[in-house]
Amino acid sequence: MGTRDNRRTEIPPGTLDMLILKSLARGAKHGYGIAEHIHQMSEDVLEVEEGSLYPALQRLLIQGWVKAEWGQSDNNRRARFYSMTSAGRKQLERELSEFERVMRAITRVIQTA
Repeated sequence: MGTRDNRRTEIPPGTLDMLILKSLARGAKHGYGIAEHIHQMSEDVLEVEEGSLYPALQRLLIQGWVKAEWGQSDNNRRARFYSMTSAGRKQLERELSEFERVMRAITRVIQTA
C-alpha cells in the first residue's frame, strides 16, 4: 500500500497573484479564507504563508485587481474581505493564458528529453 507524500511545496515564483485571483473568482474572501482555499484545492500541497499573502494582496490592491472592505468573519471577528475587480478578472485571464503557455513548453521539453 503506497503512502501519500504530505510534504508542502513552495508556490512557484510568479504564480501567487494568479492563485489569489483564482481563489477570489468565486467570491469575496478574507486573507485566511484565501490561504485555506489554495491549501485545500491543492490537496494540502501548497501553503501560503502570511508573510507572502498579505504583501501580495497589498500589491493586487495597488494594481486595482482586487478591492477590499471590512466585514465580520464566520467567527465574528473583524476581517478585511477581498474581491476581484473587472481589471482583476482580465488580469487573471492573462495570467492563466501565460501559465498554460509555459506549462505546455515545459511539457514539450520534458517529453522530448
